[in-house]
Amino acid sequence: MATPKKKAQLSVYLDPEVMQSLAAYAARREQSMSLIAEAAIASFLSPDADERREAAIAKRLDQQDRRLARLERDVGIGVETLALFIRFWLNTTPPLPEPAAKAARAQAGARYDNFVATLGRRLNEGPKLRQEIPDDVREEPNRPLAND
Repeated sequence: MATPKKKAQLSVYLDPEVMQSLAAYAARREQSMSLIAEAAIASFLSPDADERREAAIAKRLDQQDRRLARLERDVGIGVETLALFIRFWLNTTPPLPEPAAKAARAQAGARYDNFVATLGRRLNEGPKLRQEIPDDVREEPNRPLAND
């Protein structure tokens, strides 16, 4: 019958903070500090450790890439929405005569405050415009706008 291999002893000097962390972790897991240190060293020396770390980084990068793509899409929607609104407004709104323009400027502050309040409510309560637009909208080339 083969005798089991004996473990070799190693003396290691640890910073007090690392030692406290090791002791606390071992106590939480109800394991010996030696067993925890051995597992940590084995994991550090394992050839799979680099692959696991690389996989974790790749996963995080993929998540960031998806978030960035959504952000780029949302900004694009906002820019296009604003551009279409400005084009529509310029095409449909005739210039006001001077007496009416003075009255409109007098009401501009109150109208702007109402706009900001409405925008705030919509942002808080939804639905958001980007939620109303599907991700897979097919572009129709050379499609004229209603007021071009």
